[in-house]
Amino acid sequence: VQLVESGGGLVQPGGSLRLSCATSGFTFRDYFMRWYRQTPGNEREFVANIGSLPTSLYYDDSVKGRFTISRDNAKNTLYLQMTSVKVEDTAVYYCNVRIRDKEYWGQGTQVTVSS
Repeated sequence: VQLVESGGGLVQPGGSLRLSCATSGFTFRDYFMRWYRQTPGNEREFVANIGSLPTSLYYDDSVKGRFTISRDNAKNTLYLQMTSVKVEDTAVYYCNVRIRDKEYWGQGTQVTVSS
């Protein structure tokens, strides 16, 4: 199983960014996928998930209405569209999949929101 995040960078408050997570080694379309984020000294926190059916979505209250999780099963890729970003969205963002009770993580992509 491989998860590779990309798309992070520096963005101004109020701006937008789209993260991607390219996957391989498992049947992507069959699994819930999740985004988490982590800041230094803190545990990873849940951001959003999406079911095998794209209609099954859930967001943490801190990002609801601003972030959109989506997936392209033909490309085995997970996305996180971030809009109206805030300074407090600064973190390393990770994609995650749980397969037979084992957690898999990518290497993360840094998002920095600053003027």
